[in-house]
Amino acid sequence: MKEDYPIFVKWMAATDWILDLLDKYPKSVRFTLSSRIANLTLDVMEGIVEAIYTKKRSYILVRINLYIEKLRILFRISFSRKYISQKQYEYVAVLLDETGKMTGGWLKESL
Repeated sequence: MKEDYPIFVKWMAATDWILDLLDKYPKSVRFTLSSRIANLTLDVMEGIVEAIYTKKRSYILVRINLYIEKLRILFRISFSRKYISQKQYEYVAVLLDETGKMTGGWLKESL
């Protein structure tokens, strides 16, 4: 059933990519920045699953958008500290924008 939702499919692929990327972060930020990004990435996934199985999902979708916004900031920090390349930053920015748009569309549909 979850595979019927494009946002679930897209975020599963994004989660794989992000977690692989975090493995390359320096050890000095592995328990700070990279763990925060990993936790927020998984929070988005959990939120998507909750929203799929809940009728009153507007609160969950707003929370997902907040997590995505936090991820944007953390990836901006990662880029400015040179933990990720410009190409990686651009790629993750597009992922986050697309997921945010999908979440926003779902939220409008739910109201």
